[in-house]
Amino acid sequence: MHTIKYIVRPGDSLYLIARQFNVDMSEINRINNLTNSNIYAGQILEIPLENYTVKSGDSLYSIANRLNVPIESLMIINNLEDTNLSIGQILKIPYYTEMIVNVDVANIRLGPSTEFDVIAQMVRGAKLPVIEINDEWTKVELYDGRQGFIKSTLGNLKVYGGEKPIVAILGYYTLEEGVALPSSYDSFVANKNELTEVPLFLFRISENDPTTIEKFGDFTNQYVEDVIEIGHKSNVKMLALIHNLLYTGGVERAKEITSQMLANEQTRSTFIENTIELIEGYGFDGVNIDIEDVDIKDSDKLTMFFEELGEALSKRGYYLSASIPSRVSDEPFNPFSDPFNYASIGEAVDEFVVMLYNEHGWPGSGPGPVVSIGWMERVLNYTMTKMPRRKIMAAVSVFGFDFNLDTGKNSYVTFESAMNLADKYNKEVIFDEETKTPYFKYVDEEGNNHEVWFENAESIKAKINLANKLGIKGIALWRLGMEDESMWNMIREDVVVKRF
Repeated sequence: MHTIKYIVRPGDSLYLIARQFNVDMSEINRINNLTNSNIYAGQILEIPLENYTVKSGDSLYSIANRLNVPIESLMIINNLEDTNLSIGQILKIPYYTEMIVNVDVANIRLGPSTEFDVIAQMVRGAKLPVIEINDEWTKVELYDGRQGFIKSTLGNLKVYGGEKPIVAILGYYTLEEGVALPSSYDSFVANKNELTEVPLFLFRISENDPTTIEKFGDFTNQYVEDVIEIGHKSNVKMLALIHNLLYTGGVERAKEITSQMLANEQTRSTFIENTIELIEGYGFDGVNIDIEDVDIKDSDKLTMFFEELGEALSKRGYYLSASIPSRVSDEPFNPFSDPFNYASIGEAVDEFVVMLYNEHGWPGSGPGPVVSIGWMERVLNYTMTKMPRRKIMAAVSVFGFDFNLDTGKNSYVTFESAMNLADKYNKEVIFDEETKTPYFKYVDEEGNNHEVWFENAESIKAKINLANKLGIKGIALWRLGMEDESMWNMIREDVVVKRF
């Protein structure tokens, strides 16, 4: 489902907006998760629109203004040679317009002239969302929310209708996790132009003082700054990821540490100050909070933390993304996800990344997909009742599991290691149409029966298509470096990756 962004104006009502776009008012309510008809000037609404029928009094300028798109985009996608329109004429909608840099280095300036300061530099292939097009200069949006101008000759203009899915793609970045699980660096550098944003899984709530943040892994500050610079020069939003995982004492210790950070207004405030210091120290654009192990008694404090953090970051122009465990209802479902109030957290953050893994792969789960297409839709159907769809990212796996059916144990597999197993045991990979997941079976040297469920380009494409169909912002991939490399060719050819 494709939508346009409509900015509410003084005097607007839902009835008038629905009427001018010939859209059912209940559909606008549903897509934007509105519980009543109260709206306010400046509010952003997603309007489902397949085309626009020209009415009496319309001009190309007024239509472009109403649709919140550049007039040039309307002309390009409708093959218009001039601005003349006729009543009843049906216009295609340009859902997304971008400028792709076609020179080695392009300056982005504060205004439409070389007399204005350079505020950023982009490298060849960088993708810039277009806001406005003039003869010589194009106004674009940058990774940190700023707007700037690029000389129009320094890029190729691309205008997209609804022929392909249009989604944001987030790629989680980690260091090497042993020989079998490589660093995300090579995948990130090779595929940065197909990524909207990248959270770096490099920071953790400190065990010694939970109001502070510690490094997670062995890296230098310069390494982080270099990775951020690579992303920024390709117009990728770069986020610090702070988590509460993998302490020596396990889940219970993680809950204790998190409880100490959330304890009161002062402990939360100190942690928030340290988060801002981290963002500014490295030059991040914001933060992704990946707090997963939380005691149910801390649920309300967790919500307050996100509200306080969101307010503090918003004042400074920083972005708040949250990675949240899966829920399917308001009722208690799973001790892992029960502490998370979707509606309240969704209101506090800029982006809500719902972690769909692991449907299968946890101890005792039995064999099956890490994220089946049915599970994805079930979780998202609930999530969409709690917040606007434009905030929702569906986090899916690019990894899988090798399930030993006789011992009950399972082990991580990347796409590469899964295919190596299939080759070793001469097994054909089967694509399960019901779950949209590849798998195969084999018997090892000790006579143990195995099932291997993993992800490939085809399964990721199915998830992208579902995200697009539901009208959410996009998908997140855990994690870069474990994926089917052919997935990136599929994305380049069959998907429009939108920025921000």
